Amino acid sequence: MKAKVDQNLCIGCGACVSMCPETFEFGKDHKSHAKGECKNCDCKAVAAACPVGAITVEE
Repeated sequence: MKAKVDQNLCIGCGACVSMCPETFEFGKDHKSHAKGECKNCDCKAVAAACPVGAITVEE
């Protein structure tokens, strides 16, 4: 699975980074960025935890 973060929606809350640091990281803009493939987490659960719905997951 591949995760994407909509930069227009992301508020930089850090929920995704704390749930799955292998896949998500903060950028210089203080917003979350996906590193690519979901590896050791349930990216669908991470997407559901995003308070603004900025994360989408493609299979």
